[in-house]
Amino acid sequence: MHKIPRDLSGRGLVRLLRKYGYEITRETGSHIRLVSKLERKKHKITIPDHSPIKIGTLNNILNDLAEHLKISKEKLVSELFNK
Repeated sequence: MHKIPRDLSGRGLVRLLRKYGYEITRETGSHIRLVSKLERKKHKITIPDHSPIKIGTLNNILNDLAEHLKISKEKLVSELFNK
């Protein structure tokens, strides 16, 4: 079981999500809007530009991403945070 980092910033998460085809479409205030066109349908997600992202918020984002990518959250965490 891989641990979710507790010191991850919004910008850090945005960088990690590039490998899944996510790109910044706009920034409004302290939020960054991303869109992925890798899969058959577009997936939009909003990341708070906070440092660090609250663990509950990060957990919700990861659950949403795992569901969209059709992989387990554990696999997603492993791919994102373990080099």
